[in-house]
Amino acid sequence: MVFTLKDMSFKAGMEMKISGKIKAGCTSFSVNIGHDTDAIALHFNPRFNEHGDTNTIVCNSKQGGWGSEHREQCFPFQHGEEFKLTITFNNDTFYVKLPEGTMMSFPNRFGDDVFKHMHVKGDVKIISIKVK
Repeated sequence: MVFTLKDMSFKAGMEMKISGKIKAGCTSFSVNIGHDTDAIALHFNPRFNEHGDTNTIVCNSKQGGWGSEHREQCFPFQHGEEFKLTITFNNDTFYVKLPEGTMMSFPNRFGDDVFKHMHVKGDVKIISIKVK
């Protein structure tokens, strides 16, 4: 695990900007937002080559087990390169602005309007996180 943030206040309508750098040889990394490690509302998982997926973004949620996966074929990530993500949400949907400006969405299956937990896993270095 790269790191965990607890007791943050990420509310509906706020914007979370994440910038990082993908390490050489990275097979995947994930950004997870929710209530704790067992209640993840957004599992954002770019996969370079893992679990049978190549250059695919997989999103899911975890509440008493994993839900059904959503796959996005747009893949603007490169080994050794920096990236920026912007995440916003309401009680229906998460919106993720990818590097290069493409927007993708994933349902807010929890329906909640505040999340206090975030953790990042994988071969990635997080440079900054801003919530406003």
